[in-house]
Amino acid sequence: MRTISLGKLVTGIIAVSSIFGSFVAAQAQDRSSQIRSQLRDRMNANTITIASGNPNGAYLFLGYDMTAVLDKEDGLRVLAYIGKGGQQNVKDALFLRGVDLAITQANVLRYYKKTGELGGDIDRRLVYITRLNLEEMHLVVAENSGINSIQDLAGKTVNFSDAGSGTQLSTQILFQTLKMNVKEVNMGQGDALEKLKTGEIAGTFLVAGKPSGAFGKLTPGSGYKILPLAFTPEMEAADFLPTQLTNKDYPMIPAGQTVDTLAVSAVLAAFNWPSDTDRYRRTAAFIEQFFDRIGEFQKPPRHPKWKEVNIAANLPGWVRHPAAQAWIDRHRTTTAATR
Repeated sequence: MRTISLGKLVTGIIAVSSIFGSFVAAQAQDRSSQIRSQLRDRMNANTITIASGNPNGAYLFLGYDMTAVLDKEDGLRVLAYIGKGGQQNVKDALFLRGVDLAITQANVLRYYKKTGELGGDIDRRLVYITRLNLEEMHLVVAENSGINSIQDLAGKTVNFSDAGSGTQLSTQILFQTLKMNVKEVNMGQGDALEKLKTGEIAGTFLVAGKPSGAFGKLTPGSGYKILPLAFTPEMEAADFLPTQLTNKDYPMIPAGQTVDTLAVSAVLAAFNWPSDTDRYRRTAAFIEQFFDRIGEFQKPPRHPKWKEVNIAANLPGWVRHPAAQAWIDRHRTTTAATR
């Protein structure tokens, strides 16, 4: 009978244990890899990315509200990032990988259709989900500057806000419509307010939903004032709308007074993916939940600008996203059938 030495037995046991341990570790690693892969696939399956804005305006807060109301761990995932503004957001939606939606301004599409710089078929590649709120145009100057109307800015240095912003484009359109020449500079509103004090610039423009955080804390005696902007037939032709600012919006406006100004419509836009693609499916899923729960956006603590949103409102010059149009048609039919 063959005998096995204790040393060999121990060595054999260790070898078997090592093999078994490696097998168990490999299985555990496979399970871990499978779990990670499933989590990655689940997280990416229903993710939507939205180009919003910066704290000067309402875009960032509207984007945050969409994440707060719609983002669910096991459902739709909504990611809103800080964008540069209406112009750049359109470019991001058209050309930046991973961007599905963008908040922009209604006049941006007309501008790019006119110039053709983003392609002649932009109105087929970029579609709208809904018109959002009004964005008011603010013209702020130093109180002691002697600037009392927009005409006084002729030939002077004026801030058009950040390069690539909707404010920049709308302000360019404004001066083109007025046939006025000024020297454009681009900077954030904090820097602009400082340069108004020193006289380095004569005025600063901001197109943003009121009340804008950039000017909301300016009080009477702070050294600034908001000038009126008149609504004319020429302004209407350039896609501007009439509106007003009051002391309730900005404390630097004297109580009981109103400042007439202009506004543009904000728009939630989307890249027009083919209907048989995964990106279209994600966008359609977002639209269904967004429209189904639009009432939640119009209650506190959501941004007050949501109260201006009418998802059924048409937007001249734009084509509505097919899934958005289908939702509206379906609910219009349902409402009519229940009367």
